[in-house]
Amino acid sequence: MSGAGVQFEGEAPVAGEEPQATATLAAVAEAAGVSASTVSKVLNGRSDVSPGTRARVQDLLREHGYRRRGGGARQAPLLDLVFHELESAWAMEVIRGVENVARAERLGVVLSESAGRLTPGQTWVEDVLARRPAGVILVLSDLSADQRAQFTGRGIPFVVLDPAGDLAEDVPSIGATNWQGGLAATRHLVGLGHRRIGVVGGPPSMMCSRARIDGYRAALGVAGLPVDPELIREGDFHHEAGYAAGRELLSLPDRPTAVFTGNDLQALGLYEAARELGLRIPDDLSVVGFDDLPVARWIGPPLTTVRQPLTEMAEAAARLVLDLGRGRDPVTRRVELATSLVTRNSTAPPPER
Repeated sequence: MSGAGVQFEGEAPVAGEEPQATATLAAVAEAAGVSASTVSKVLNGRSDVSPGTRARVQDLLREHGYRRRGGGARQAPLLDLVFHELESAWAMEVIRGVENVARAERLGVVLSESAGRLTPGQTWVEDVLARRPAGVILVLSDLSADQRAQFTGRGIPFVVLDPAGDLAEDVPSIGATNWQGGLAATRHLVGLGHRRIGVVGGPPSMMCSRARIDGYRAALGVAGLPVDPELIREGDFHHEAGYAAGRELLSLPDRPTAVFTGNDLQALGLYEAARELGLRIPDDLSVVGFDDLPVARWIGPPLTTVRQPLTEMAEAAARLVLDLGRGRDPVTRRVELATSLVTRNSTAPPPER
């Protein structure tokens, strides 16, 4: 690429606009103290530009009122949906919600996984920049500051669904009332008469997990019950973690009579642990999950759980990212949808001892 005409990747010149664009880019390059090719790299979202240089160039482009020729490169009729892990029924509920909106908008959906990382790798970012989708939805993930700058520089909007960490103030997100859900689950068990209530949370690094545990603590505090550290376990939101934590909790000399698990998959693991130890649900042990996946209705006994409106959350995320891409300014960029307790047959008053 030469600096003379500053030809952009994937863009054709528009008659009558070349001199103005070249002059603007030359002025930006001179003011930033970089070459015209570096300015072009910033405009094209290339990764081989330092964060400081990228931010300086983007500020100057805005100051000079630069606009891409012909209104910019054409976006692909796609939504990019990236999971930090793509392996459970939980993910299927999210995919269903995004597909509902994509189908109505005549868009395709590209699925990818960040292999457990909470920030996708740069190779994925470059693939997305090459695709130029209508929007990106990151599930339990986030972008680094430099990656966000790359997306913003290319005009690709993004939304975080069910944030795992504390997001920057300007990052749009869709979440759920996790604290309220943990409170409702534990309050339900307290109301049935349970006093020894265990909990199996998710990874402590995830905000949603910490909020559910905080709701559990708050419900116990309001009821005047102590928070016993011996009854608190951490998991990873998978079946195996629920099983391992369940074996530990149910093998205690003074075992809990009820357990709140941070999600339904861990509740399934707890069911297995209880069965191996000869405990009946709900006669000997009450269990409450979180998510209300379809499997919660099918297991025996059907699981009492906190419904997290995953499909609706995904639909809201897809609509928000499309609105942002269309230049619509939403009333709020931070949305939390309500959770609700769904009572089934896995909870009952504690057994008499």
